[in-house]
Amino acid sequence: MSTPTVKKPRLTTSAMIASIASEGQRVKAAPFGKALVELAAQRQDIVGLTADLAKYTDLHLFAQANPERFFQMGMAEQLLMASAGGMAKEGFVPFATTYAVFGTRRAFDFVHQVIAEENLNVKMCCALPGLTTGYGPSHQATEDIALMRGIPGMTIVDPCDALDTEQAVPQIAAHNGPVYMRLLRGNVPLVLDEYDYTFELGKAKMLRDGRDVLVISSGIMTMRALEVAKVLEADKVDVGVLHVPTIKPLDTATILREAGRAGRLVVVAENHTTIGGLGEAVATALLTAGVTPPFRQIALPDAFLDAGALPTLHDRYGISTEVMSATIKNWLG
Repeated sequence: MSTPTVKKPRLTTSAMIASIASEGQRVKAAPFGKALVELAAQRQDIVGLTADLAKYTDLHLFAQANPERFFQMGMAEQLLMASAGGMAKEGFVPFATTYAVFGTRRAFDFVHQVIAEENLNVKMCCALPGLTTGYGPSHQATEDIALMRGIPGMTIVDPCDALDTEQAVPQIAAHNGPVYMRLLRGNVPLVLDEYDYTFELGKAKMLRDGRDVLVISSGIMTMRALEVAKVLEADKVDVGVLHVPTIKPLDTATILREAGRAGRLVVVAENHTTIGGLGEAVATALLTAGVTPPFRQIALPDAFLDAGALPTLHDRYGISTEVMSATIKNWLG
């Protein structure tokens, strides 16, 4: 007798731009925008710039609170970055927002030459990182970390949730030099408050220990790794999760200490292509130090990804909780 097929509900176009929060998950609205408004009330040198995307990067909250310190640059990302660099030269601390594809791919030379070469104090906060939109390769910034990692002196932050984002804002403002932060906008999941977590720029944090598997992750993949750990508990698989919110500079000491513990499969999980991201950074650190645990990567393929509903794409490309759980179980045999 055949098992009846369970028909899943048909996903609508809205699922291409839906929040990354799952149904019923705790969320916070616009943590970046609210944190920046709070910071700007204390620091008069904070200014905000965007390329026609204030509403879609939560910078509209800053604009409403500080209209005299908000600059709408229009659909001109290269001008956005050049202007942010000029303001930094005048002593301001500019927060420049756009989508990650436009801030990295389209404006790369301006970021490289105008901002980074002179070590200017510009904070680039870019939404829709990795596979957080279903609108195809034109909007999917699957290689943004690889591009920014190649720029000397660039600090890179990949927050997991609302808590990470709101705590990162004042710390990247206090850091002297250019910062690229992947931006979670809208209704952002709230996860890390359950793990006695505090963001520290440049530091990785163990969220939970595990004897069988160590998942080293950043961004939304830390949220997924924590979900995977709970799923695999039912199969008596003990999963540890090391969250790495700062990709560059990498907290090599913590990674080597945790990955060097015997008897664990080490899995790097990232919402980014396998090329040039956290996985390659961790692998280089391990090999250079002579630490060689069993090592695997969960990441997006080196390919132009499909358009479609996010839940479908996350399953297709292996970064959903269900597929990640099955993949790790298979690796463990």
